[in-house]
Amino acid sequence: MAENTEICCAPLDIERYRNKEHVWKNKPFVRAYVKQIFHIPLNMGKVITDTFAKITEAQAETQIEDFLMLAYDPSPWKSELYFTVMKNIPDMENVTLSGKYISKVFDGPYNAVPQWIAEFDEYLNKKNLKALKYYFHYAYCPKCAKKYGHNYVVAFAQIEE
Repeated sequence: MAENTEICCAPLDIERYRNKEHVWKNKPFVRAYVKQIFHIPLNMGKVITDTFAKITEAQAETQIEDFLMLAYDPSPWKSELYFTVMKNIPDMENVTLSGKYISKVFDGPYNAVPQWIAEFDEYLNKKNLKALKYYFHYAYCPKCAKKYGHNYVVAFAQIEE
């Protein structure tokens, strides 16, 4: 049986996100929620699939190389996913993000997030900056991570302006 070589995730432009500052002014997203038990997602696949379907149906998708799906965990019981879009989508939670963000690129398993936050905090401390909130963009689905040989994660730290 031949291996499926289809890749659905665009290659990550690492230099676009490595230790870079981003200023967002009302950057449009739709927000969806994932149920978790102690930060372990229960319905992430369904939430992502359903959200993508609604974004596509509304013809609101961004170019694949500009797409971000940001994860924010406000509690051990739920996660918020933010999907970049080109316009508001009816019957979805349309939100915007504004502010100054610093991004760093990591490569490794998802359970390394606490280690990455500590490393990021150290990086920001050296610059006399402090993170208000962290968002994580998991650049590749598991299938594409295997094909590319990397599991890149872009961390965005929202910082005080």
